[in-house]
Amino acid sequence: MSFPISAALLDAIVLSVVAQEPEGTYGYKITQQVTHTLELSESTLYPVLRRLQKDQLLTVYDAPFNGRNRRYYQITSAGRAQLAAYAQEWSRYRSSIDTFFREVE
Repeated sequence: MSFPISAALLDAIVLSVVAQEPEGTYGYKITQQVTHTLELSESTLYPVLRRLQKDQLLTVYDAPFNGRNRRYYQITSAGRAQLAAYAQEWSRYRSSIDTFFREVE
């Protein structure tokens, strides 16, 4: 059984993955990291990356790699602030939900 992932949670996860790479990371690597853990299709993540860029939470640059251009994503200061807000909200949410499962364990 898997639980549905909200758009906000997916945004938080993608921001977190990108934040781990100070020089930026490319789209395929991001999708691999996220889909390795979550049951999502790769095609789900590219619209998220575009939305985060549009919202100025990520910046994008292209760099040559093996004769092709590779698109890299970097988190902005606004993205870091949003990620911190997501992390704080996730902590509160997780604590609230965990109260239901304490009796089960």
